[in-house]
Amino acid sequence: MKILLSGFNGHMGKEVAALCAAGYRGAELAVGVDIVPTEAAVPVYTDFNAIKEKADVIVDFSHHSAIVPLLAYAKRTKTPVVVATTGQNEAELAAITEAAKEIPVFFSANMSYGVALLLELAKKTAAALPEAEIEIIEKHHDRKIDAPSGTALMLANGIMEVRPEAFTVMGRSGHAPRTKAEIGIHSLRMGNVVGEHEVIVATQNQTITLKHEAHSRALFAEGALAAAAFLCGKEAGLYSMKDMV
Repeated sequence: MKILLSGFNGHMGKEVAALCAAGYRGAELAVGVDIVPTEAAVPVYTDFNAIKEKADVIVDFSHHSAIVPLLAYAKRTKTPVVVATTGQNEAELAAITEAAKEIPVFFSANMSYGVALLLELAKKTAAALPEAEIEIIEKHHDRKIDAPSGTALMLANGIMEVRPEAFTVMGRSGHAPRTKAEIGIHSLRMGNVVGEHEVIVATQNQTITLKHEAHSRALFAEGALAAAAFLCGKEAGLYSMKDMV
């Protein structure tokens, strides 16, 4: 499985490259793309239009703003894409959905199996305790650009599938009594925290806390390459961690 790695020089790009070098899931790094010119063991381009090498799957750990030229290249070359970036605006999300009509696209706000399980547990708990109040706390390193995290939004959206009346509230300040329908989301940015997500479900008499903590960024690189292997041979469509799990 030959990989085109978008975001070659980033923290996650380096993790993916290391796993490819080790042959994880049969992955082999064939070519890279990054905004910074780079000398490496494989060709690294700054422009998708300049790429000459063939790849079986694109793994994207770059920046959400790069998605349009990436998808244009993927559609032109009929190459499946694993979109592992977060922070997309509505137009970028629409572009991902449109591309999935032509090619296989795997899109998840979090590439962790554990987070996929956390989502399912949160949905089951929210459905089982309809009277409970729900808060989500997410923690990340101080360099993270988007807040709240894509994973926190994914958790909230999943809960709203079983609670159609619910809506999100991003943080609180001053006098802000909550309503039962609120799902509070709170973002912490500090140090070198890889990623923590906590879903708190509380009634007047009990509290259930569901938490996932990432210990290494390699966790997300492993998930992205597992998704890449999953996409090989798939028909056009929009896939997620739920399909793979």
